[in-house]
Amino acid sequence: MEQKQLTGKFYDIQGFSVHDGPGIRLTCFMKGCPLRCIWCHSPESQLFPDELNWMEIKCVGVEKCGRCLDVCPQGAISGGALKKSPAGDDIQLVAVDRAKCDNCGKCAEACTSRALYMCGDDYTVDELMERIRRDVPFFKRSGGGVTVSGGECLCQPEFLLELLKRCKAEDIHTAVDTTGFVPWSVIEPIIPYTDVFLYDIKNMDSDLHKQGTGVPNELILENAKKIAAAGGKFQIRVPVMTMYNDSVEMFDKLGEFLLELGGAVEVIQLLPYHSLGVVKWERLGRGPDLTDGKFVDIVPPTDDLMQARKKQLEDMGLPVIIH
Repeated sequence: MEQKQLTGKFYDIQGFSVHDGPGIRLTCFMKGCPLRCIWCHSPESQLFPDELNWMEIKCVGVEKCGRCLDVCPQGAISGGALKKSPAGDDIQLVAVDRAKCDNCGKCAEACTSRALYMCGDDYTVDELMERIRRDVPFFKRSGGGVTVSGGECLCQPEFLLELLKRCKAEDIHTAVDTTGFVPWSVIEPIIPYTDVFLYDIKNMDSDLHKQGTGVPNELILENAKKIAAAGGKFQIRVPVMTMYNDSVEMFDKLGEFLLELGGAVEVIQLLPYHSLGVVKWERLGRGPDLTDGKFVDIVPPTDDLMQARKKQLEDMGLPVIIH
């Protein structure tokens, strides 16, 4: 009997990435995450199963197409709202009843305009390595490599470990983008095969961390200390949200903690909040879990505030950039 190959589930693979580690990189985004950040800009990454997305702007209307209505076995798709075409005609869009939809994907297969599409693809390690090798010349010329991100890639630990081993066997630089909210027993085996951790720290106050993400921060901070002690290297990532984690006090605590990690911290990346993820929530027909599906009006931080927080950390002797 042929043994089933190990597979990982991904929601995107992005070439020529320049913000996910050094050089030009191939960033592989795995599905599934234990956090439920209210500002999440990639909500399609949160759940493990494949999910149906609907992009209104691409829908050509029930009258012109309507194939999705015919193929849905659950009767989850019907005629919905009207919109104006470029010619000024009324177009009836489709509507998805999420309570009936079981994400079977039949409507996406029938949708020729790609207004309906499934998010989630399975790859074996061999298949992914074949894709990675295509970008090796760019890695070598730029000092880049492969970044495995999420979601939370450490929620698929067996696949991640095997992929990292294969990359290192072929002398490919590796980065792991993680929330750190996993057991140490999951992180420890990958350290020898990970050149740098892109490590998220969202708030130094555990209660506030839980309010914004659904989980406390003790495990995240403890794992950071253990990675540093084991010789791991970090690019620390801090998403900055107004009235959540932008205070002087929070950044003082953050700086003190990062100083404890010593030379393990290569750089701190401050990431100003943006609202571009809201449209992705709309495509999924839902909103952030921690807000009962209602979007929180988070105001992006000003340039002055970002520069002030950057200087605050720099004055503590820490290397900082704003992305």
